[in-house]
This record gives sequence, structure tokens and C-alpha cells, in this order.
Amino acid sequence: MTKLPNISGEALIRALRKDGFWVARQKGSHVRLKKKAGEETVKLTVPLHSALKKGTLNRILKEAGLTADELKELF
Repeated sequence: MTKLPNISGEALIRALRKDGFWVARQKGSHVRLKKKAGEETVKLTVPLHSALKKGTLNRILKEAGLTADELKELF
């Protein structure tokens, strides 16, 4: 298993958009992303921080159904 990368919120949003997520809305420094997964919709909130904390990134990846290796392939 690969270690989590040190990335910004904007870089994570770009990678998630390649995976099929789209920006639904933004309020302040938080961006809400959505993706249709079968009959359900996956919703994520990504903060626009210059460097995301490892726990925050891990939670977002878990909710998105991605691993660190899959995230690195999206870059």
C-alpha cells in the first residue's frame, strides 16, 4: 500500500474530477463534489487548504471509494 500523498485541496479536486466527480457547489473554502454510483449519489466535501491533513485526505478517499494507489494514478 502506498503512503498518502501531501496534496492541496485543489489538486485533490482535479484528481476526483478525472474519476467522474463534478463540482456541485462551493461555500467559502469548501467545495461539494458529487458522483453517480449506480443508483446512489456519492457526496464529498473537500476543503481548499494548501495542504490537506492526512486524516482529512484519508476520510475523503474512503468516502470516494478510492485507495492511495488509485489516487496517484489519477494525477
